[in-house]
Amino acid sequence: MLRRFSVSLEEELLEQFDAYIRERGYVNRSEAMRDLIRKEFISEQWEQDGEVAGVVTLVYDHHQAQLQEKITEIQHEYYTLITSTTHVHMDHDNCLEVIIVKGKASRIKELAERIIAMRGVKNGKLTMTSTGHHLR
Repeated sequence: MLRRFSVSLEEELLEQFDAYIRERGYVNRSEAMRDLIRKEFISEQWEQDGEVAGVVTLVYDHHQAQLQEKITEIQHEYYTLITSTTHVHMDHDNCLEVIIVKGKASRIKELAERIIAMRGVKNGKLTMTSTGHHLR
């Protein structure tokens, strides 16, 4: 069930919000507000070390000595968090690896930080999400 409420904003802030809505293709202010509120709740869930999901994305040089083996070893240490892994050969030198994870936020961050910090990893990012249902 949807419930209405009103929000008062300074004119400049409302103009910025409307620009935000247009840039992202929202059809109305309500849907944009709902998404912003959801993002905040999801962020809070990560901060509270809740049960969450995420994706660790890596680009690395596969010529780096023993890097693939080290990445695999770390993944085995955190196997209970890993739902799926996809490995793509981008070109002669570089690989893309996507690791889908689910579990306690702190453990997922720990896994991502360990892998991303490895020598030979050119780019790494942890993207976090959740349903937001576990918040109080």
